[in-house]
Amino acid sequence: MKGPIRVITVEREYGSHGGEFAHDLAARLGWKLLDAELVAGAARAAGVPEEQAARFDDHLDPWYYRYGKVFWQDSMYSTSGPCDDQIFDCERMYSLIQNEILDAAKGGNCVLVGRGSAFALAGRPGCFHLFVYATMASKREWFERSFPAQAARADQEIIAADKRRAAVIKRYFNQNWCDRGHYHILLNASVGTEGMIDAVLAATGLHVPDAVGSNQ
Repeated sequence: MKGPIRVITVEREYGSHGGEFAHDLAARLGWKLLDAELVAGAARAAGVPEEQAARFDDHLDPWYYRYGKVFWQDSMYSTSGPCDDQIFDCERMYSLIQNEILDAAKGGNCVLVGRGSAFALAGRPGCFHLFVYATMASKREWFERSFPAQAARADQEIIAADKRRAAVIKRYFNQNWCDRGHYHILLNASVGTEGMIDAVLAATGLHVPDAVGSNQ
């Protein structure tokens, strides 16, 4: 970690409230939050509806699709097949998301949530990477409250979501999403949002801006 911190990335387990924490952290710092906005930015760059891009979020293209794509890109079909920039799939979306991440990092003063932000900016000066986790019990409680019709499958759905996130990182960055060495700090959501924000402020040396009109 070199230089003043201007970018914070938040990777998070499904159901850990890491997204909500990132929102609160950005608000406290007065920084821009880029969460679903990363997907929306990729959709705009590709000229596709945001709803279409959202379906690819935290997913990989199926193996049979990737296998078939090899033939599309083969020189035999290159004159008649679609060009790469005419195809919008998971691979293209994550390539565009990486562009969104890099552009945001250039501007600084932003909190980036997931989508490989920590890996796209690995080793970059001024970037601080953190990972939010939670106990299975707390994640299960959240899931059952949020999706009561699927409560019986809570554990399976939670585990599957994190496996998808890990698979995306492995596919596009060839890294282990859960490897602690990628992150400057690991935060247990059980300490609460205020405790997590205090830990990040202490670790980064960042200061919360004074509220307008506050006493000096």
